[in-house]
Amino acid sequence: MMPQSPALKLDWTGLLLALLLTLFIALPLLVVATWAFTEIWRYPSVIPQQFGLRFWSQTLARKDVWDALFLSLRLTATVTLLSAIICLPAAYAFARMRFPGRNILFLSFLASHAFPKFGLLVAIAGIFLQLGLISTFWGVVLIQLVGTLMLMIWIPVAAFQNVDRRMEEAARDAGATPLRVFWSITLPQAAPTISAALLLTFVGTFYETEGAWLIGAPEIRTMPVLMISFINNQIVVQYGAVLSVMLWVPSFAALMFARRVIGTGAFARGFGA
Repeated sequence: MMPQSPALKLDWTGLLLALLLTLFIALPLLVVATWAFTEIWRYPSVIPQQFGLRFWSQTLARKDVWDALFLSLRLTATVTLLSAIICLPAAYAFARMRFPGRNILFLSFLASHAFPKFGLLVAIAGIFLQLGLISTFWGVVLIQLVGTLMLMIWIPVAAFQNVDRRMEEAARDAGATPLRVFWSITLPQAAPTISAALLLTFVGTFYETEGAWLIGAPEIRTMPVLMISFINNQIVVQYGAVLSVMLWVPSFAALMFARRVIGTGAFARGFGA
């Protein structure tokens, strides 16, 4: 009997790890989705005794759900707009200019992700308390803006670096002004990737929970914070499950779009700036 080759053993190991990872990710999602469409599920039954949409109508009839949804949309739109105004010019400068400390500054945008996030939020909360920003709309905007810096710098840097410089030079040779070159040549080529970065920023901000809870509570309750309160307070398990399923849809659509537009090498190209 011939021994198994190392490659075959490695393939089986990788397959097993992939199956385990899928199980750990998919099983909780499956349970939540089941609860969202369950009306009666009592121990020790393995499957629900009754399915239905009753809790969907009850959840959507709650005023606090709609208040949280509109507040989340306002917060997310504001944070995404401010992030674009601040980060896109900076990304263009990192992609096209050389200046002292450029690499250090570029890597510094990883700082918010390089340390335990909650500890950083607690330190910022102490500052915000002195400034009167706790439990305010703009306090949550500022704390969520910090979390957008890496996406809105690194991905647009890669987009601006991948613009065809020959087309820009040809336009300049034809007499186009720098502004016209940027508007007609640079921006159209970088726009799909920048759009994906904006979409990822919008979705990531919409689902941000720690900062919204720590800085915004008790006055500011976003959709994720409301969902967690439903589950923790055990008001009705199905309310939290319904909100969770509702929140999956835009996230999944945004990630699929961003993956198609950006591809897998965008972060690597940005890092190599």
